[in-house]
Amino acid sequence: MRKPLFILLAMMLASPAIAADAVGRWKTIDDETGKVKSIVEITEAGGKLSGRVVDILHSDRGPNPACDKCDGANKGKPIKGMTILWGLKPDSGEWTGGHILDPAKGKTYKAKAKLIDDNRLGVSGCVAFICREQVWVRE
Repeated sequence: MRKPLFILLAMMLASPAIAADAVGRWKTIDDETGKVKSIVEITEAGGKLSGRVVDILHSDRGPNPACDKCDGANKGKPIKGMTILWGLKPDSGEWTGGHILDPAKGKTYKAKAKLIDDNRLGVSGCVAFICREQVWVRE
C-alpha cells in the first residue's frame, strides 16, 4: 500500500526534530548495578547521532580508566573523550543503524535508541535479534 505524499513529507520533515530531541548530555546508568557511570554528550551531524564520553562519574578502575579490552585504535586509550555511540539514523520515532562500544568489555554492538520521555533515553546494544537496554537520564 502506498503512503500519501503528505505523510512521507511529514516524516521527512520530522526527522531533524526527532534527532534534536536526543541531542544533549546524558547520564549513563549501569543496567546491572543502577549506578551512574558517565556523562555522554550526544550530537547530530549529517542527520546521524553520535555520543562521546565527556565525564567519568563512577569507575572501579580509577578516575580516568583506559579501554584496555578494546581492539584497534581504541586499545589502551582513555575512555573519557572516546566516541562510544555513532551512526544512528532516525527511523520512525527512534534511531537505528548505528553502533555502540561497551568500553568495559571492549566490544562493539549494533545500536538503537528511543526517547522514553523528555528526560530518559533507552539505548540498546544488540547481537543478532537479542538486545540489552540501558536507560540514560538527561543531565
